[in-house]
Amino acid sequence: QVHLVESGGDLVQPGGSLRLSCAASGVIFSIHAMVWYRQSPGKQRELVASITSGGTQNYADYVKGRFTITRNNAKNTVYLQMNTLKPEDTAVYYCQVLGFPAWGQGTQVTVSS
Repeated sequence: QVHLVESGGDLVQPGGSLRLSCAASGVIFSIHAMVWYRQSPGKQRELVASITSGGTQNYADYVKGRFTITRNNAKNTVYLQMNTLKPEDTAVYYCQVLGFPAWGQGTQVTVSS
């Protein structure tokens, strides 16, 4: 079964940067697209970014130009580099193997001065 472990969340000031990681197991990582989502209190989970098995990236408009999704197939890990963070980026961030319903525990990102 798919197991996901997100890490890298922290408290950061507006304008700061963070790099999130998501380690996946129980799946042939290299052949699947990976997706980052986030969920803020009182809001539905929303898509942030995705990356295909071939490395094609897609971003939600609200993070485009600030966030970068990458993957390392040798480490079964997907990353989310987040720059120029804003208070509205505050959320729990989750990753998912596209097509599999499993979720990790998420990692908390708080952007506040």
